[in-house]
Amino acid sequence: MTELRELVAEELAVPVDPRVTGVAKAIAARQGGPGRAILFYGSCLREEKLEGRMLDFYLIVSDYRAAYAKRWLALANRLVPPNVFYFEHHGLRAKYAVLSEADFYRLNGPETSNVAVWARFAQPARLVWAADELARDRAIEAVARAAPTLLAAAGKRAREKPLDWWRRAFSLTYSAELRAERPGRQASVVDADRERYVRFTEPAAAAIDRQPRASWRWRRIEGKTLSVLRLAKASATFAGGPDYIAWKINRHAGTEIALKPWQRRHPLLAAITLLPRLLRSGAVR
Repeated sequence: MTELRELVAEELAVPVDPRVTGVAKAIAARQGGPGRAILFYGSCLREEKLEGRMLDFYLIVSDYRAAYAKRWLALANRLVPPNVFYFEHHGLRAKYAVLSEADFYRLNGPETSNVAVWARFAQPARLVWAADELARDRAIEAVARAAPTLLAAAGKRAREKPLDWWRRAFSLTYSAELRAERPGRQASVVDADRERYVRFTEPAAAAIDRQPRASWRWRRIEGKTLSVLRLAKASATFAGGPDYIAWKINRHAGTEIALKPWQRRHPLLAAITLLPRLLRSGAVR
C-alpha cells in the first residue's frame, strides 16, 4: 500500500487553477468548524475554461451532527450519503457532496458494495483544501483504497491488458448507477490519461487485500435504487436542482429536455415523471 499511497498523495497534491482553490476555500468557510478536507474531481479537472461548467467537490466533515443546524439533514446524510448542495463563488458554479471522514474511508473500500464513491476516486482527484495535516493524511488514506476496490470488484481476466482492465471496471460501475452519459464514456475516462492508469495498475493490484462478495447484479439493483433516493433527496438540498439535472442530461446524452414551470416548482415530481421517459430513450442508463 505504501507505493500506491505515495502515488495518490502525489496526484492529490497537483496544483489546480487558483479559481478552483478559491471556490473550495469559500465552501470550507461556509461549512465552518466541522470541515476537514475538500477534494476536487470530475471532468473539470481536464478543462481550462471553467465558466459555464459545474465544478465537482467532496466536502469531508468530522461529524454530521456538527455539520448541520437542521437535524434532518444530518440524518439524511447518514442514512443515504452523501448530501449534495449547490454553490456559487465569483461567477463559478459548483456542487459539493458531504461525507464524514468515517464514511469517506468506508465508502472507498471493499466493504462497500455501492460503487458511487470508490468508482469516482479511482479516477484522478485533487485535495484542494485540508484543515490540518491529520485531515490531509486521512483523505489520502481513504482515496488510496478506491483503485484496489475498483479493480478487485471487476476481477482480473487472464491475459487482460492493464488499460482494458480499467476500461471494463469503469464500464461495470457505469452500469451500476443511473448515468446520463453517451456510450463509450467509461473508456474515454481511461483514454484521457492512459499513462496514469498504467502507472497505477501494479501498485493498485498489489494493494488488493480481499475480493468483494457482492455480485454485479446486486450492485446494479442497489446502485440504481440509491441513485433515485439521492435524486429525491437532492430536490430538497440542491438549489436549482431540476435545471442542473436537465442541463447535465442534455450535455452528456445529447437530448433536448426543456422543463415546464411546474417541474421547477415540484422537483421531486419532475424527477419521477421524467425518469421513465429518460430510461426508455436511453438518455439515462
